[in-house]
Amino acid sequence: MDSTRVTEQPTSFERPQPGVDPADPRGAFLRSPAPAAGTGAALPAQGRSGGEPPAPGAVAPGGLAPDAADVPGSEHSQPGAGPDAEPDAHRPRPAPDGIPVQPADGQDRVDRVPGGTERRTGQVTRPGRPTPMRRDGDRLRFVGAATRRIARGIDLDEIVMGLCRATVPTFSDAILVYLRDPLPVGDERPTGPLVLRLRRTDRIPPERDTEGGGFMPIAPPEPPEPSELDAVGEELCTVRPGSALAEVLRGVRPVFTDAPAARAALPELLGEEGAAAVPDGQRAVLAPLRGRRRVIGAALFLRRPERIPFEADDLLVAAQLATHSALGIDKAVLYGREAYIADELQRTMLPETLPRCTGVRLASRYLPAAETARVGGDWYDAIPLPGSRVALVVGDVMGHSMTSAAIMGQLRTTAQTLAGLDLPPQEVLHHLDEQAQRLGVDRMATCLYAVYDPVAHRITVANAGHPPPVLLHLGGRAEVLRVPAGAPIGVGGVDFEAVELEAPAGATLLLYTDGLVESRLRDVWTGIEQLREKLAATAQLTGPDHPPPLEALCDEVLDMLGPGDRDDDIALLAARFDGIAPSDVAYWFLEPEDAAPGRARRLARRQLSRWGMDELSDSVELLVSEVVTNAVRYASRPVTLRLLRTDVLRCEVGDDVPQLPRLRQARATDEGGRGLYLVNRLARRWGATRLSTGKVVWFELNHG
Repeated sequence: MDSTRVTEQPTSFERPQPGVDPADPRGAFLRSPAPAAGTGAALPAQGRSGGEPPAPGAVAPGGLAPDAADVPGSEHSQPGAGPDAEPDAHRPRPAPDGIPVQPADGQDRVDRVPGGTERRTGQVTRPGRPTPMRRDGDRLRFVGAATRRIARGIDLDEIVMGLCRATVPTFSDAILVYLRDPLPVGDERPTGPLVLRLRRTDRIPPERDTEGGGFMPIAPPEPPEPSELDAVGEELCTVRPGSALAEVLRGVRPVFTDAPAARAALPELLGEEGAAAVPDGQRAVLAPLRGRRRVIGAALFLRRPERIPFEADDLLVAAQLATHSALGIDKAVLYGREAYIADELQRTMLPETLPRCTGVRLASRYLPAAETARVGGDWYDAIPLPGSRVALVVGDVMGHSMTSAAIMGQLRTTAQTLAGLDLPPQEVLHHLDEQAQRLGVDRMATCLYAVYDPVAHRITVANAGHPPPVLLHLGGRAEVLRVPAGAPIGVGGVDFEAVELEAPAGATLLLYTDGLVESRLRDVWTGIEQLREKLAATAQLTGPDHPPPLEALCDEVLDMLGPGDRDDDIALLAARFDGIAPSDVAYWFLEPEDAAPGRARRLARRQLSRWGMDELSDSVELLVSEVVTNAVRYASRPVTLRLLRTDVLRCEVGDDVPQLPRLRQARATDEGGRGLYLVNRLARRWGATRLSTGKVVWFELNHG
């Protein structure tokens, strides 16, 4: 064992100091005043009782030579530690994870061995000179604590904030963090010049600086004025190729700003005024931030003029901080890109907006399972169907991962295609089951498919292993609909059953996924009963004659979830059934004969007169005549004509021919081909939908 080793003396900047607030944030940079002469005494050795002095020739506790430990006024002596002194309530505590108390600028800092010789020079020291401690262990502890704090961040702001909070005030009085704008992601090659943007600054507040003399002016309390550093930090910095700043960043290693290259780089980074505010000497360190492949920014550590300057070993500390921060920023950017891709995938898989359907109002909600996993297999959809009907769909693919979201997107697209064919709900689920089996093994999902007819005030529901919907009646009664459960999609070889139920006007149908009603704290049926009670309680607030607003109802339903209840994704679709009154519907059958268009014109004019919509008679007669003419030309069965009066006037013509009409520009010599052109010009909107028994061509007109 080396007899010249100096044992590290534990110190703490938390020791009370005369004239200094113990809560001052400058921490390690407050130096302890020298105690009065004649009051110092060596600390008792560990494990001893009382103040028994050490054996002659032995090293005093704390690694000091006996003469240094007993010298009055030594920096390691404790006031009031003599045998006749009162017990000191402020005993030294273990040093924190930071740089300990540093001597003032200009104070001698030497290493001394027990024999009274300086380790670096070999010269004999004079009795009574302060002997500093070795601070390598303190730096390691500080770097360990700081890197742990930086590593706790998961996104860009958390990592940069962790760097700032870890270094101020323990390592520096202020810090400026510049990052590349925009930050490159992964292997992307940046385009354009290197531009640095000030991302964050942190410093000891000037109003808490009781000594003054800092490199930043102290702002008056009222009104606060921005400092020079604040003004500079708002600007962008363009790094010119071959400039001094570019050379410093290319060097990667931290440098003191008193070096010629770094001093020349400061005006480019901070501006002329900002560079002039940086204190002279080794009180500023410029550390490039290099990620895995390129420089992504720079950090500037600053100390005030009255503080001890940085040492050569502090460059190693700055290098460690810069390396860990840069790698963390690199990973945070990659994580942000992955989260963005996941969010975009989920957003495009779900409906951007719900359609406006006749006779029904819709509202929806979607909540991911967690903020860090924003993708899942839950989906909802509302698909307009011919005859003013609407298909309501909600489904849940097993899991909440990217794979689940991809499968969900495929099933949702398949459901939309099948709905466009106007298949019965049970047939739609059957084809979805076949599609899930084609996608692969263990592609399991639950789905509920319902079709609402606002004219008949009926709803047809088919279920594939999904929780049953809840119907909230106008009077406030909520009931769980009795729908056959069925097998989940993907099992294969099972039949699905559809039921037809009443859908009275003013009622609200709530479709949801199991994440709303099932959690670690309750089973599915307990959650469904709580949902039913929640809907009934919400309906009581608005009275028996007024249903609750849809958006507010969705929010109230989600409020039943506690802070720890959400274990799965949640998809919610609410449909308010307004229906279409029988007095607003006119329906006729027309034989496929030459007289059908004339009869259709007369029927339409007569009905518009009853509704008080005579101003639309000319337009409706013309359009009805063209559409009916195209229908009877090829139909072999009676043609249907239906007029619906809602917020718009809607006309529907159905026949048994599956071929859809196509809009085309007729030539001057053509005898036909202008009917749909007139419909396209005069109607508010129009369309054609293929049915299992033929097709429906419809158009809409605005009315006052």
